[in-house]
Amino acid sequence: MKPASAQDREAWQPPTLTTTRYDEDWSKLADPSERTGRWTEPFKYVPLGQDAYLTTGVEIRLRNEKYRANLWGDADAPDDGYLWMRAMPHADLHVGRLRGFVQPIIAYAAGVAPSAGPIDQTRFDLLQGFADLRLGDADTGAATGTGLTLRAGRQMLSLGSERLVGTRYGPNVPLAFDGFRGLVSVGGAIVSLIAVRPIQPGVGTFDDRRSRTKSLWGAYVTIPSLDFYYLGYGNNDARFGGRRGRERRHSVGARTFGTAADWHWNVEGVAQFGRFAGGRIGAWTLGTEVGRRFPSAPLSPDAVMRVNVVSGDRHAGDDRLGTFNAMFPKGKYFGELSPVGPYNIVSANPRVAMTVGSGVSASVAGMAYWRYSRGDGVYDVPGNLIRAPGASRARFIGKEIEATLAWQATPELELSTSLSAFTAGRFIRETGSGRTIGMLGLESNFRF
Repeated sequence: MKPASAQDREAWQPPTLTTTRYDEDWSKLADPSERTGRWTEPFKYVPLGQDAYLTTGVEIRLRNEKYRANLWGDADAPDDGYLWMRAMPHADLHVGRLRGFVQPIIAYAAGVAPSAGPIDQTRFDLLQGFADLRLGDADTGAATGTGLTLRAGRQMLSLGSERLVGTRYGPNVPLAFDGFRGLVSVGGAIVSLIAVRPIQPGVGTFDDRRSRTKSLWGAYVTIPSLDFYYLGYGNNDARFGGRRGRERRHSVGARTFGTAADWHWNVEGVAQFGRFAGGRIGAWTLGTEVGRRFPSAPLSPDAVMRVNVVSGDRHAGDDRLGTFNAMFPKGKYFGELSPVGPYNIVSANPRVAMTVGSGVSASVAGMAYWRYSRGDGVYDVPGNLIRAPGASRARFIGKEIEATLAWQATPELELSTSLSAFTAGRFIRETGSGRTIGMLGLESNFRF
C-alpha cells in the first residue's frame, strides 16, 4: 500500500485564535507542505534549531463605550463616554519539552469619568509570563495519550464557559493569576489543577501585584461533552451587603455541552458552601442554554434561549449567606453591555444570530431580569452591590434589548458595534433613580 500523498491527507486547519493565546499550536508549520503562503505564517513558526521554535503574535484593540444614564442615573458619571486602547504582543518559545510564554500589555484609557480605574488602564505591565515543562508522550489537551504539563508563573485562566473563572477579556485590562497549574491528559480526559492568586492591576507602569487577600485553588476535569470541578476560594476582606469579613467558599459544579444535528446546548449547575464572617454559606446557580441552527434558511439563523437562576441572600444579618459568588466571571456575562451581573438574579435571554454574508454577522437579543431573593440587592459583573434592597418587595429589575453587528474585514481585523437599552423595572424605580440606560460599543480588533 503506498503512503498517502499530501493531497490525500486531511488538510491541517490553523488553530483558532484564543483570548489566552498560549493554547494555539502552530508546530505543524514546520512542514513546508502545510504552509499556504499567508503573510502571518513566518511569525507563527520561527525555527531556532533542532527541536526549538518561536511563535509570535499581537492584539491591537481600540474600543469606545458610551453610556447614557449609567446605572439608571445613579452613577458618578451618568452620561459617560471613553476610549480604551490596548496592545498585547506575545512570544511563545518551545525548546524540546520546555516552554516560556511572555505577553506584556500596554493599556491606556481616555475620557473615563470620574477617573480611570485598574480595569481601564495599566499603562505598561506584564500580563502573562510563565514557564512550563511537558512530560509524557502526548500534549496535554490531546484527545488521546497521556501527558503532564507543569506550569508556574503569571497566566490567564479560562475554565469551561467562564461562569466562575474567566479572562475578563471585554474590559481593557484582562485578568491574570500568579501561581501554579498542572495539566494532566489521560485518554480523553483533561485535568487542570490550580493554586493561584489573582493579579490586582494598578493604573501605573509595572505596579501590578498579586492579591494579598484573595486566593483560588481546585481541580477542573473535562471529558467529551462534560465538565465537573471543585474550586476553593478565599477572601480575607469580603463584602456582601453591609457585612464585611473573612470568606472561605467551596464550589462544586458540573457542565454538559455539545451538539446533535442542528441543536446545541450548554447547561451548568454549581453548589457553594463554606463560611463568611463567622456564618455559613449556602448558595447555588443553574445556567441553561439551548439553541437550534437553521443552516438552510435565509441568513442561516441560530436561535438560542438562555435562562439563568442565581441565588441571593434571603435574610440580611443572620448567620447564613445565600448570595452566590461568581468569583472571577467573564466580563460579557449577559451580553455585550449590561449593568447587572450574576448574583441574586433570574434572567431570561432569547437571542438570534445571523450570517449576513461577506464576513458580516448580526444578532438581536432580549433580556429580562428579576431578583431571586427580595432580601438581597442587585450587583454588577465584578460583584459590587449597585442597588441595595431597601424596603422594596418588588422582584422585577428591568428589561434590555441589544443589537450587534460585526464585520470580519480581513482574517486579522474585525470591526464590531453593539447598541443596548435597559429599561428599569419596578424594583429599580422604587429604590432610586430609574432612567433608561443607553449603551453603545464600537470596537476594532486587529490580531494574529
